[in-house]
Amino acid sequence: GLFVTDYFTRTPRKLSPFRSFASIELFHFHIPEDTVIAVWNLITFKEQGGTFGDQCPDRSITVYFRSGAPSVINPLHTHFPRDTAVPGSFALTLTWTLPNRTTGVFNVTSPLPGDWFLAAHLPKDEGKISIKGLYEECQYLFQPQLIVQRLVNIAVLYPGYVTEQSMAPHNRSCLYKVFVPSYTSRVQVEVLRCRGAEGCPLWLRVRAKAPPLHNSTALDCREHIPCQLALDLPFWQHWYYVLVEKHPGVPGTISFQVTVQLTDCSQPILARPPFLPSSASMNMPHSFGSAGGLALGDSPPPASPNGTKHLDPNPATSPTGERCWPVRPTLRNELDTFSVHFYIFFGPNVSVPPDRPAVFVINLLPVLDSGGVLNLELRLNVSSLCGENVTVFGCLNHEVPLTSSDNASVTCETESLAGFLLSVNTTASLSRLRIPYPQTGSWYLSLRSLCATDHGFEPCTNVTAEVYLRAYLSPCINDCGIYGQCKLLRTNNYLYAACECKAGWNGWGCTDNSEAFSYGFQLLSTLLLCLSNVMFVPPVAIAVRSHYLLEAAVYIFTMFFSTFYHACDQPGIVVFCIMEYDVLQFCDFLGSLMSVWVTVIAMARLQPVVKQASVLYLLGAMLLAMALQMDRHGLWNLLGPSLFALGIMAIAWTARTIRRRHCYPPTWKRWAFYLCPGALIAAAAVLLYAFVETEENYFYIHSIWHLLIAGSVGFLLPPRAKTRRHLGPLPRRKGCGYQLCVNEQEELGLVDPAVASINSICTS
Repeated sequence: GLFVTDYFTRTPRKLSPFRSFASIELFHFHIPEDTVIAVWNLITFKEQGGTFGDQCPDRSITVYFRSGAPSVINPLHTHFPRDTAVPGSFALTLTWTLPNRTTGVFNVTSPLPGDWFLAAHLPKDEGKISIKGLYEECQYLFQPQLIVQRLVNIAVLYPGYVTEQSMAPHNRSCLYKVFVPSYTSRVQVEVLRCRGAEGCPLWLRVRAKAPPLHNSTALDCREHIPCQLALDLPFWQHWYYVLVEKHPGVPGTISFQVTVQLTDCSQPILARPPFLPSSASMNMPHSFGSAGGLALGDSPPPASPNGTKHLDPNPATSPTGERCWPVRPTLRNELDTFSVHFYIFFGPNVSVPPDRPAVFVINLLPVLDSGGVLNLELRLNVSSLCGENVTVFGCLNHEVPLTSSDNASVTCETESLAGFLLSVNTTASLSRLRIPYPQTGSWYLSLRSLCATDHGFEPCTNVTAEVYLRAYLSPCINDCGIYGQCKLLRTNNYLYAACECKAGWNGWGCTDNSEAFSYGFQLLSTLLLCLSNVMFVPPVAIAVRSHYLLEAAVYIFTMFFSTFYHACDQPGIVVFCIMEYDVLQFCDFLGSLMSVWVTVIAMARLQPVVKQASVLYLLGAMLLAMALQMDRHGLWNLLGPSLFALGIMAIAWTARTIRRRHCYPPTWKRWAFYLCPGALIAAAAVLLYAFVETEENYFYIHSIWHLLIAGSVGFLLPPRAKTRRHLGPLPRRKGCGYQLCVNEQEELGLVDPAVASINSICTS
């Protein structure tokens, strides 16, 4: 065949340590149909400060692969919520081969077509809280690339027709595909008239959606005569691929015929009622063409495809007892993103008769619905059972309904299918099922009622069970509970939702309390963070006593908003917010920086030098508000204003020292008992804040930070300025050789300036 190679790549992204699914990086790819091999090239490199991070430590990177929907991962081995089905995925761990770069390769032979998702993350860290800009952080970047090789012009088999084929000596296999429409209960592939070698040395392999693999359903034609391979309950609305492979070491050309028979379960034997259209032609995709695959009993197409002959059906070899029941559709009602309700016509109460199952279909849209949670709820109306011991079984399957012909069967699995089983009875009348990140397409729910006896389950007689059925799509499981937040995330054009837990709770729905904070611990941490701000009361009293009223107002502002910000910032249920969180955070950060600013400016004692010192206070407030609006967590928001204020203080102290020819402040007691202890306390607070604080010790380390900062302010705030006493009258101002004598009545506007006495001006 002819191969075509396609190449896809994604932009490198920074990986984060795993905390929850909200912290992973998700990549979305699309693999076309007829792909025979897909190769993912996984590139990872380190960066530090804009250059290669050769000095960064090696941290393992875990990558998850899943087809159809994002992977449901659990690297921390936490507990999932009850009634949650966890789909499987494949994980790969990358190791470093170079100091700053590594590459991994992941091959998938005959991958399933459609959406593929890659999820990558770093291992969980110790939770250190780092200040932005304090040092160059090591960044681990991940970039996946996809190379696919697909076949073009694969031969199409038409049901009910024979395709003749000759396999040359240099060829080892022939690949075909056939489309299976809805309401197909059986697919049978047969190899006929094998010539050119003894015993028909061919392998017959069949697989749905993608070309067959070595472990696909196979049949050795040398050992089975006739060479027929049958598949029951095939996937509806999908291509099935047929591979005829020659045994190794067989010389010469082998000729054979291939035919496919589809059993349509919507008609009793082979005839189709005139009012029922052909399910094959009605559900055929556009890529199949106008000829369409035909079930037995359909009229032949206008022109037979090349190399095919019409095969007369043999009723004796066709299964006539199989039939499928009507599938009831559901009405899709979209309320919001990942908030979809599926309503049943004439529901939500449905009747389950004793002689046949009730089948419903739930259609999930591609890409749009795979990022949420599919929820299913069954509730049995016990009053409808008339005292009988009835159990209603529900079987949820993807892409094909599973209805067993055995009336006493309670299984939801076959050799090639695996579904989800639900059951309700008089003892347990409620059953739930949650599927996070479900695969898109059609989901079929089959409900059957059976009566329990001493010998197991048997069909009921004259008892119709009534069941309340609810199916809906939600962003997260139970909205992540009270200890979590459901976040809507986006990667390129793909949306998905995930829970972000708090207060030590973990798990997919924030229901794992193995490391959860108790209520007493939450209350203690809240009280420590809030009441530690009371330490600002002594600095306020000192500022008021020293006539630093502006500084006292700033300290009161800081104490108030820091208290209520930390009361609102708690992760648990001990939370109290008087304003919006963003307003409280901004005011807390602004008050903290303004406290540092006004304290250092007050220490500079600029009043004798700059008469309008309040200009610096106002200028500092405006600049700090602007800086906080740009980046609240940056290092220079705290360091920049502090260094600027310290520079002003140093200039003012140096000027006084030079003018007085004596060290300023002049007394050693001021240095020994106030300035040095205050500076040491402030330095200790900064070191704790920058290098010791983590998520685990935040509540008491940050409380100590409050105590130390407030205590340092009490030490560093200068004493009250001494006022000078004037023993005599102030000298009069002179100008142009005259001494100006100002008449008080004239200055106050009490005398008409036109009749002012000339005695108000006197010579010097």
